[in-house]
This record gives sequence, C-alpha cells and structure tokens, in this order.
Amino acid sequence: MNPRIPPVPAAPPAPLLPDAEPAPGGLRAGRPQYLEIRDLRVTFDGFTAVDGVNLDVTQGDLRFLIGPNGAGKTTVIDAITGLVKATGSVNHTGTELLGRKVHKVARLGVGRTFQTASVFENLSVLQNLDIAAGAGRSPLQLLRRRRGVEPAVEEALEIIGLEHVAGRQAGELAHGQKQWLEIGMLLVQNADLLLLDEPIAGMSQDEREQTGALLRRIGGSRITLVVEHDMDFVREYATSVTVLAAGRVLSEGSVAEVQADPRVQEVYLGTAADGGGH
Repeated sequence: MNPRIPPVPAAPPAPLLPDAEPAPGGLRAGRPQYLEIRDLRVTFDGFTAVDGVNLDVTQGDLRFLIGPNGAGKTTVIDAITGLVKATGSVNHTGTELLGRKVHKVARLGVGRTFQTASVFENLSVLQNLDIAAGAGRSPLQLLRRRRGVEPAVEEALEIIGLEHVAGRQAGELAHGQKQWLEIGMLLVQNADLLLLDEPIAGMSQDEREQTGALLRRIGGSRITLVVEHDMDFVREYATSVTVLAAGRVLSEGSVAEVQADPRVQEVYLGTAADGGGH
C-alpha cells in the first residue's frame, strides 16, 4: 500500500495590518499597487463637475484631496466607484475601473466610506464585520453556523479599536465609532484602495486623533485617498496633498509645498482661514 500523504496545511491568511508606515510617494520597493487617473471628466446636465483630472496615488502614500465646496472632490470618488458616469481612465494596478458596475468595482478591492457611516445599526459590531467578511462567500456558506470568529474579523476589531464593544448594536455607537466600524468593514473585505469621504466630520477632538492614528495604521500598506476639509487634520496626517478647484487639479505635493503655493492660498486656504471655503 502506498503511504498516506498528509494534507498540506492551508497558508495562514495575510494580515490586515502589514508592517508599513505611510510615506510621501508611497512604497519604494517591490511592485506597489497604484491608482492612476487620466483626463477624468464628469458632466451633469451640461455642467462639468470634474474637468480633466489627472491623479496618481501609490500604495503607502496617505493622499488627501482638498478644495473648496463644489471643487469636485466627492464626485471624483463617485466616478472611481462607478456611482456616476465618467470619461477618461481610472486604472487600479493595471485594471480599468471606468464603465464597471458599482458592485464589480468593489470586488476589485475598491472600498469607500460616506460622510454618514453606512452600517447595519440593528446588528452588533461583530455581526457587521462578519457580514462584510462574507461578501465573497456563497449563500450556503453565509447561512452555515460558524464555530468562532474569523481571524480577519478579530484583527479588524483590534485595528479599529472596537474589541470592547463587539457585542453592542452599531446604532448605539458614538459617531466616531461608526466611522471606524465602516472602515473595519472595508478591511475585512480586503479592500486595497480606500476612498474615505470626510472621515472626521462631526467628530470630537479625541475621535479625530484616534481616526488619524487609524489612518496611519492602515495607510502604509494600501492606496488611500481621503477627502477632507479640516486643514489642521490634513497638516497632521497627510503624506501628500492634491488640491482641486472648479473640477481641476490646482496644486499637488507635500503639505508644505501646497501651503506655499499662492494659487492655493488664494483659492482654498485663504477662504478657509476666513471661515468659508468648506
């Protein structure tokens, strides 16, 4: 008789939080993932909301997208994710995203948050993460009772700092905690391109600091694009900045470079300092 060959053990899942820190320009070694946008245009009833935007973001670069109201920031994210029709090109590490349905874009590793967190408020934090983690499971697998918590869900709970409220209904969470839960739901779906729309809006100072720390923890190993208005937060956490105005890229570079650009001072930073331009 032939000796029985023991089965090869399955490889452990890749960690959600590899050892990396965000850095200007992103990862320098290996073959980093990237987002490459070329001549992106979005028009609504004759009004051009996004007018020929070119944008490059590399894995590991915590990029912030800023600009006054009506600059086209959220519309750029909507175009990337397929929520609005657009022309041009949105290339995610060799895969064209434009022209695909929203759910198909999500399956390609693209995750986005909204200004109001989209979570299942009547379910627990753990259940929210478990449902998100099951996005790739079959209906039969989703119905099957599981004996324990998936490692990715446990890791996500730790990353977003919600282990102590894992059994609490999401609707009972504080505003900031809901935002962290939504980010955790993207992590368990293995999203490698994160598009975060005003993640600190309405947060307390403590929540803002915790959110910034979270972005640093997850941004070193992912492509991250953050729409934000709060310039203090941008100065503290961005590794690079792109400024939009009237649907076009006005300036791009480090926080210091963008702040020193007279066009930015006139169009965005100056109005923000006066209490407007959000």
